[in-house]
Amino acid sequence: MTEPNKRKPLDIRRRSIYLLPNLFTTGALFAGFYAIVQAMNGKFEFAAVAVFIAMVLDGLDGRVARLTHTQSEFGAEYDSLSDMVSFGVAPSLLVYEWAFRDLGKIGWFAAFIFCAGAALRLARFNTNHDTIDKRFFQGLPSPAAAALVAGFVWVMGDFDFTGHELRWYAATLTVFAGLSMVSNVRFYSFKDFNMRKSVPFIVIFLLALFFILISSYPPGVLFLLFLGYSLSGYVSWLMSLRKQPPSQPLP
Repeated sequence: MTEPNKRKPLDIRRRSIYLLPNLFTTGALFAGFYAIVQAMNGKFEFAAVAVFIAMVLDGLDGRVARLTHTQSEFGAEYDSLSDMVSFGVAPSLLVYEWAFRDLGKIGWFAAFIFCAGAALRLARFNTNHDTIDKRFFQGLPSPAAAALVAGFVWVMGDFDFTGHELRWYAATLTVFAGLSMVSNVRFYSFKDFNMRKSVPFIVIFLLALFFILISSYPPGVLFLLFLGYSLSGYVSWLMSLRKQPPSQPLP
């Protein structure tokens, strides 16, 4: 008979795999916390890069959980709380410290719109993600909104612009991102993209060119990429309005 206080090696291995996706979530949470600290210290480029690192880690934790069959309610709640810090608090504090200090109440109000939009977006996603079309997000995803704001700070700082010079542009972009998160505009989720299926060689070639393009100038390419994504939902919405048949006049 085996002793009751000894665990089987298989049980220990399963416990370690179960912790794996939460380690990625913890890494994303740390990146968001690091972004807040660096923003408070005036190191805005480091803070912006940390937001992008958090976005990468946040994208990995769910995929790792699905691949290892370790999804759990705890992991989902932990991921949501991590997202609030990394994609709600960190970007709003970053842009406030960078550009909004001289705007007074308008500055913190614009930053709060983004922070509140992220909180509402995450709460809405947690409550209705089982009932909506998996191919689309309802509202701009909070990681994309955070990348849009952080990318703007990163690329403009790289061009030696100060936040004071661009404070009104930053406020407009921040409010736009915050309101987009709570809008009903649909954004493509890429969840129906199956990487296990065979693809033509040209797809692999284009992916290689894509990564080369990002590596050539990360701040500019990433900002334009997420700016285009944040506008894509509105473009699709306008196109759908044009395709609707005209209403028939009443007799």
